[in-house]
Amino acid sequence: MANTQSGHPSALGPVTSGIPKRIRTKRATKHDVMVKHGVGETAAAPEPGFSFKLKPNEIAKHLNRFVIGQTEAKKVLSVALCDHFQHVRMTLEGNAAPFYQKQNVLLLGPTGVGKTHLIRSAAELIGVPFVKADATKFSETGYVGGDVDDLVRDLLRRVGGDVKKAEHGIIYLDEVDKLATRGESGGRDVSGRGVQTNLLKLMEDGDVPVVSPNDMTGQLQNAMAAMRGGGVPQAETINTRHILFIVSGAFSGMDHIIRHRLIQTEKPAKVERMSVDDLYTQAATSDLIQYGLEPEFIGRLPVRVACHGLDTDDLFDVLRKSESSLIHQYERAFAAYGIEVEFKDDGLRRLAQKASEENTGARGLMTVCEQVFRDLKFRLPTSKVKRFTVTAKLVDDPKSELKRLLKG
Repeated sequence: MANTQSGHPSALGPVTSGIPKRIRTKRATKHDVMVKHGVGETAAAPEPGFSFKLKPNEIAKHLNRFVIGQTEAKKVLSVALCDHFQHVRMTLEGNAAPFYQKQNVLLLGPTGVGKTHLIRSAAELIGVPFVKADATKFSETGYVGGDVDDLVRDLLRRVGGDVKKAEHGIIYLDEVDKLATRGESGGRDVSGRGVQTNLLKLMEDGDVPVVSPNDMTGQLQNAMAAMRGGGVPQAETINTRHILFIVSGAFSGMDHIIRHRLIQTEKPAKVERMSVDDLYTQAATSDLIQYGLEPEFIGRLPVRVACHGLDTDDLFDVLRKSESSLIHQYERAFAAYGIEVEFKDDGLRRLAQKASEENTGARGLMTVCEQVFRDLKFRLPTSKVKRFTVTAKLVDDPKSELKRLLKG
């Protein structure tokens, strides 16, 4: 199999190398503003004279190169992104839409099915300001955990302080299901309900101060500037009206809620035959509220789509067809020691079967590969072996195959 530069420890790696030159985004330079640690990861910011000409099917085709399956999610996400950035383009051209309603997106589905990779790949393609973070990092006040307003400030940092560019970006919040509050929270300050409430203003139309009230350094700088200027400077803010929010979560256990609701209106035998993937496609607002999310929060996520779990065939395709396949990482790792590795289809199939048993989606591939190649990566670099083949036999008994290789 050809050796490429793609690949990533999570099997959901960088995608820039596979993007056509005509739409490839500019790499970050040492002059770019650094992102605040612990808040999120970012993608490239819009180029000067930002122009968006992509169509939904073009975005979906690009996603097909890196994410296996998830056809419906790709379609929904591609349309939402195109709608949003066509709106951004027209706004920047002076054709404002004061009554534009944002199509914030909710992605549901089990872990390791490509939710994060879908957003990351799309952001790489479009080249717009993009911030990703986990919902578990935030608290209601920001003293115990992070402040949700820091998501918006990270957009500003990513575009070098250009407020106008930051106001037309994407914020992706993963693990939003962890904000669910089933029952009373007992008034705890770090409650998921409080975080949901704080997100409401951001997701619709809010103003975020450029300098955080909890940022002592920023506050001191403002005070010093006021002393030098003889007055209190006007606090600059970032408006979130045109920032697109995409949230996702596994929502483990919500299938029971959906099944219970459907049994009330449909034939029980039919509902009992429905798979977990089928049930998630039937998720309704009432199910999400019963799961523990606030009605106001769900109401600001009008676009919803479910990602299906990955079976053995899907995982085999992830290894064999995805341009960000994990096997490229292992090809590179062995190539660094002058060792060529060839992956046979039966070996890939066996890796996929073992990963499927992990029940963690594509993340299971990393777990299995680490176990299979652990001893090979330790022993072969100091041996005379310059080439080996990954077959089902090697995957099933890597220690025996290693001994055979070392004997020559």
